[in-house]
Amino acid sequence: MPANKFSINSCFFYSSNIKYDINHIMKKEDLPKLLSVFPLSNFIIFPKTTVPLNIFEPRYIDMINDSMRSNKFIGMIQPKKSLEENIQPELYDIGCMGKITSFAESENGMFLIELKGMIRFRVIKEIETNKKYRECEISFERFYDDLNIKEKNLQFSDLKLIFKDLKILFEKRGFVINWKALEKQSLDETINALAMASPFTLEEKQVLLEAKDLDLRKTKISEILNTYSFDNYNNNTIQ
Repeated sequence: MPANKFSINSCFFYSSNIKYDINHIMKKEDLPKLLSVFPLSNFIIFPKTTVPLNIFEPRYIDMINDSMRSNKFIGMIQPKKSLEENIQPELYDIGCMGKITSFAESENGMFLIELKGMIRFRVIKEIETNKKYRECEISFERFYDDLNIKEKNLQFSDLKLIFKDLKILFEKRGFVINWKALEKQSLDETINALAMASPFTLEEKQVLLEAKDLDLRKTKISEILNTYSFDNYNNNTIQ
């Protein structure tokens, strides 16, 4: 699960201070065909955004240990809602592969990692193994542009206008946004971190993750925000 409840400051602290130039050396042919996945509800990561995670369940301790011994890749993906308990939930088709960029073990055996989003993936099929965690055959074909390090040319004043309603929503939820700090971030880091930290529903976050590019993600955020009641916000949308 996430190490702490998201704050805007923590998201941008990690995205701005961990500067591993992974995208410079990542080639299409180096991408894995099989990926261990970490299903987590209402939690997504995006390429070029880094998040902290506390790992404490034994099966995911095993997963991180195996990942650290190989390529340090794991896939973050949301499980679909299930009405039946004790049934392994189906997974959404689209997730995001991350690379472990920092690792620490606490005295009680808990792992604290930092995971940098690399590239989104599509699940082809789940693989049956004797491992405690889940593995999938995956494809990156639709998302090679995620490896592009080119930054979008948009003025911060435009960004501030786009996220006016999102700022209101965050403030009503007790988030404090440091706009001056955001000015130092690239556009994709800013939009993705805000989308990731937003108090949207599982389904709404999945829509943002699956948006083809940054421009469409901005549009989807605006559409989602238009469904929210800011006067009596309680994490429900107006039907």
